[in-house]
This record gives sequence, structure tokens and C-alpha cells, in this order.
Amino acid sequence: MRRLIVFNHISLDGYFTDENNDMSFARNPRPDAEWDAFVSGNAGSGGTLVFGRVTYELMASFWPTSMAAEQMPDVAERMNSLQKVVFSRTLDIVSWQNTRLVKSDLAHEIRKMKQESGEDMVIFGSGSIVSQLARENLIDEYQIVVDPVVLGKGRTMFDGTKEKRTLKLVRSRTFNNGNALLCYEPRET
Repeated sequence: MRRLIVFNHISLDGYFTDENNDMSFARNPRPDAEWDAFVSGNAGSGGTLVFGRVTYELMASFWPTSMAAEQMPDVAERMNSLQKVVFSRTLDIVSWQNTRLVKSDLAHEIRKMKQESGEDMVIFGSGSIVSQLARENLIDEYQIVVDPVVLGKGRTMFDGTKEKRTLKLVRSRTFNNGNALLCYEPRET
């Protein structure tokens, strides 16, 4: 059975986007070779990327470009070659290579995808999808990078969540640029 993993950056005050839905705060300006190696290695893992429309459009506007290939060649190659699924009721076409558009019920489709053989699925960004799938208990792991920045306003990944969710820390790692990776799994109740 495939696992569904969330990989997102959040600010120290808990936002994954600022009040304008911008995620550029996650580009830490402090040079850190260990962080760069982690990002390249993380991009090297296989699987299927899962997006909502907004994050898909953001990613599709950058990763296939020559700028992405110049700035982060290993990551760009992997982002472009991996299978991608975008959930949207408003998109009619997707143009980024290896992308499939799904307009049907999100939770139902993810349940089907989890039953398929293959590598894990990873959600980047896509807060509304994270929130919906968390409510359905379909997320197997949350990999959260806490960035050393306070935004003051923004959106959390769990907007709309009404029930308490208890998680357990399964691993963590800190980096010289101040980023902290925290990995959580849902706690069995």
C-alpha cells in the first residue's frame, strides 16, 4: 500500500503561505551545504507528486524553465520527470509533463491511489488538499520544515479543520541555516 506524505514549509508562527498566498519565505537566504544536499537528495526520491490547482500552477510555471534547470538542476530534473496528479474542478488542461488532471472526489481518488502498487505520494503546498485529506485520516506522514521567519499573517495547512489531531514525532533534523525538519505520523487512537 502506498503512503501519502505531506512535505511543507511553515513559518515559526505556523503559516505555510503569507496573507497573499506567497510561499517565497521558504527560500532561506543563508547558505547551507547540508540543506542543499538534503533538498537535492529529497528530490531524488521517487513517487507521485500531488497538487491542488494553485500549487500546481506555481510549480508548473517554474520547474520546467531554464532558470530552474540552472539554479537547481537535480531538483528540476526530478520535479519534471516524476508523475504528478493535480486535483482541480476549474482546470481543463494540464501541460506540465507527466501530469494527470483529476476532477473527481479527492478523498475517493486518494483512497484508490493508496491501494495501487508503487512508490509513495507526496503533497507539496496545497493547503486545502492537506486540510481535506487530514480530516479523512488519509495522510500517513507530515514532513514539516519550520523556517526561521515570522509572517504575522497567512494560512495554515489545516484551515477548516475542526477536530483535534494528535501526532507523534518520528524524526527530526536541524540545519545550519536555521531550518528544522519535523516528521510526524498520526497517533493511533
